[in-house]
Amino acid sequence: MSAPTGNRTATTVAAGDSTTGIVYLVGAGPGDLGLVTFRARELIAAADVLVYDYLVHPELVKWCRPECRIIYVGKKAGFHSVPQEQIEEILVEHARAGRHVVRLKGGDPFVFGRGGEEARTLARNGIPFEIVPGVTAALAAGAYAGIPLTHRNTNSAALLLTGHEDPTKGELLLDWRSYGSLKNTTLAIYMGMGHLRHIMQELVAGGLAPDTPAAVVQWASLGRQRSVAATAATLADRVEEAGLSSPAIIFVGETVRQHEAIDWFEKLPLFGRRIAITRTRDQNSELREKLELLGAEVLELPLITVSKDVDKHSLVEILAELGHYDWIVFTSANGVRFFFEEFFKGFDDIRALGLLRFACIGKATAREIEKHHIKVECMPDSATGESLADALVETGSLDSAKVIVVTGNLNRDALVKKLEAASAIVDRLPLYKTERTDLTDDPVADDFRQRGADAILFASSSAVQSFVKQSASLQLAPDAQRPLAGSIGELTSQTMREAGIAVDFSPAKPSLDALIEVLRERLAR
Repeated sequence: MSAPTGNRTATTVAAGDSTTGIVYLVGAGPGDLGLVTFRARELIAAADVLVYDYLVHPELVKWCRPECRIIYVGKKAGFHSVPQEQIEEILVEHARAGRHVVRLKGGDPFVFGRGGEEARTLARNGIPFEIVPGVTAALAAGAYAGIPLTHRNTNSAALLLTGHEDPTKGELLLDWRSYGSLKNTTLAIYMGMGHLRHIMQELVAGGLAPDTPAAVVQWASLGRQRSVAATAATLADRVEEAGLSSPAIIFVGETVRQHEAIDWFEKLPLFGRRIAITRTRDQNSELREKLELLGAEVLELPLITVSKDVDKHSLVEILAELGHYDWIVFTSANGVRFFFEEFFKGFDDIRALGLLRFACIGKATAREIEKHHIKVECMPDSATGESLADALVETGSLDSAKVIVVTGNLNRDALVKKLEAASAIVDRLPLYKTERTDLTDDPVADDFRQRGADAILFASSSAVQSFVKQSASLQLAPDAQRPLAGSIGELTSQTMREAGIAVDFSPAKPSLDALIEVLRERLAR
């Protein structure tokens, strides 16, 4: 396939009777998904093969096409699941087979990422490649912990160092004492946690003042970020007391003094909280963004998927008679989206809707309708079918009125029955189906199983039902944190109670913003 390349053209090289593919050495950034470059996301979404590391956010894997082959070659300090030579062989092998390969690395591939070694191997084997930079960990850790790498009043230089080096050396060969004599310089040390005490001692022995500010930032840019600020003399003890470990960046220099004053990220209201969300993948994006802006670490567990499933016969009949209907009723944003997709296949003018009036449940559904510059004339405060029917009855316009109800495969009959009881003539228009997803092999679900969460949010009854059906595969580890369970509204709460799930919090009026607000209040207790 052809990977998108922006304004560049990815060339392929003929090799005998076959065509060589291309390898992209891509920086995935420090963890925060918002820091992944557009170019990186574009390539991930088009890859034939994705080869990724331990420090790559598991959500990035979900950006791949279903047919993409995903290969995990994760490496942690002291634990290399796949040798570097074998990783390079994997890249060459798949490129020679004509595939577009994305080699995804945490941070930047050319900053302590062994990208240079991999690029050299590709060049030696005649494999086309491209380097895609990423936000390296030192930049992100400094920004998210309020530690500038430079400051005009104190530090005019910054130095990136590794405390790990080549593990085959058996010992550190960097002359740390020589770095201790540097003036007006911020040291940012990668992979140094295993030698932290030794590094600090050597820097001080080389002339660094023992009271020089120093800090460690672990899991930079993620909701689980932790930081400790101390001095060169006390940092190792403070870090040991706090229990910080890899992955982390060590900072040494006067700019660390800024940490307390400008550490913005760790002061966000949901900082340090793990929140699992269970909507469809498309709908999760809005909720994820809102939670991450508040500092939360978000785990996407898309327990359901919604896809178009049109009853063609009903669709043709209803679209042909649109001018004779009085109301069209939507119970979800998905229904609105699918309706207009089908509507514009047959009409190129919104005025073909005639005098049709719109009613819906929920603000998200209303926003989807309003994208087409259509006013929603009926929307109850409570997001249930029964409440919508009651609100329509109160308009006094239902006697013999013709009503279209856009439905999915799991819609309840209460709405239709109430409308018919009010003498409305109701036609159903099935446009979509909701199905359970299987999260057995999902990397984010595995993270949830191993570590748990502070809270899990349910925004639909179908998500609750899917969660219950998958309870065995989502079983939490013995030492995982047991999450509080939040519900968006009464109908979802009812389904949770029927399934034996306690509802720990729920807003008075169903909306994402209201759900987040009660979540904040509950976690603040």
